[in-house]
Amino acid sequence: MDDDQPIFQQIADMIKEDIIDGELKEDEKVPSENELSQFYGINRATVRNGLQLLIDLDLVYKKRGIGMFVKPGARSWLINESQDRYLDDYIKPLLKEAQRIGLEVDSVIQLIKKETGK
Repeated sequence: MDDDQPIFQQIADMIKEDIIDGELKEDEKVPSENELSQFYGINRATVRNGLQLLIDLDLVYKKRGIGMFVKPGARSWLINESQDRYLDDYIKPLLKEAQRIGLEVDSVIQLIKKETGK
């Protein structure tokens, strides 16, 4: 946990990462409020707020009396969202800077290939 974001947001983000990484699969049970609050040593209400973010994003669903589960399609949606954010946060600024200093796109691609050994 860090101080840059609210804890409930960090809980939601960690669960999103687990979904993307395949550690939590579609229709698999998400750890309960009690499990998460004990594991991280935080208040259940904070965990509940984080889980509510995931419900609001339609990434998890509740089975009354059983718990919360990863919704089918959640991983694909999260991957697409992450790719879009990656494009906006890294690729577009990279290409803008390359253009500013006179590098063509093909040159950037060659530099990336060289750096990765491909």
